[in-house]
Amino acid sequence: MPPRCVLITGVARPLGARVASAFADDPEIETVIGVDAEPPRADLGRTRFVRADIRNPLISKVIGAAGVDTVLHLNVIASPLGAGGRAAMKEINVIGTMQLLAACQKAETVRRLVVKSTATIYGSSSGDPALFTEDMEPRSLPRAGYSKDAFEVEGYMRGFCRRRPDVAVTVLRFTNIIGPGIESPLTRYLELPVVPTVLGFDPRLQLLHADDALAVLERAAGGEAPAGTFNVAGDGVLLLSQAIRRAGKAPLPIPSPAVAGLGGLARRTRMVDFSAEQLGYLAHGRVVDTTRLTSVFGYRPRYTTLETFDEFTASRRGRFAIERDRVESLERALLGLLARRRLVGI
Repeated sequence: MPPRCVLITGVARPLGARVASAFADDPEIETVIGVDAEPPRADLGRTRFVRADIRNPLISKVIGAAGVDTVLHLNVIASPLGAGGRAAMKEINVIGTMQLLAACQKAETVRRLVVKSTATIYGSSSGDPALFTEDMEPRSLPRAGYSKDAFEVEGYMRGFCRRRPDVAVTVLRFTNIIGPGIESPLTRYLELPVVPTVLGFDPRLQLLHADDALAVLERAAGGEAPAGTFNVAGDGVLLLSQAIRRAGKAPLPIPSPAVAGLGGLARRTRMVDFSAEQLGYLAHGRVVDTTRLTSVFGYRPRYTTLETFDEFTASRRGRFAIERDRVESLERALLGLLARRRLVGI
């Protein structure tokens, strides 16, 4: 049965805004409600925007008063820089999800719940399998950051499924989404004047085009696919070294003992948010198996990983130019870091 009244969280962000606008264009959907703590910059069409914080129990009144039958939870934040710090990020991701699930549990009208999760839940390590399937666990439980939040969110989702077995729940583990208007730690990393890499490592990257992310969310919320947990990624992989060359950038290999210090330097300068999990990803990479996405969910991404990346670089060609002053500034900072760790002599 197609949705009648849809509620979407995280509409102030590019992906959430695109999803809200797409549902608003569907004449078969009577009401689209967009929720976020900040007003969206993009035009959401006929979407009714409600400025609300999902950490507040008042979200229950929004769902109950409108008679919402379908909820898309997209407000799971990947970067502390975009949330006002790690503490705020965790509250939004974990406490916000708990409040939203409590509201959905009370609302008898809710029949379908779609949650944007992440492939970072599998972690990144030297002992990882070639492909992660949906039934695999990470080699070690995530201890901090976005992956830990996602792990806890999925745990709460399983509890919700036990309490409300009548609700169709779909969990989508997206790989890195890139596309027009999308800003993420990975996109900002690839736009650095020179791209730091971990010396001796060349990780495999797997990307998802924003158009494919939108199509998967529409299919899940529209009831066209069965409920369950699905990995979502474009076909194929791209080595980090290949990505750097295709972007016309210069790599800067860093010895692994200095990588953590580099991450701290990048955070302090607000150039890019290098969390511990992202540093692990830049060393070991991660690739997921998408067999269930095509055979069970019934969707094959239109764009491969390579096509997604090439379109991304073409759309931001001007932002990939290397400025001499920025390169020299970064070199001085890195040399100072290496000297303090006694890895080079200056």
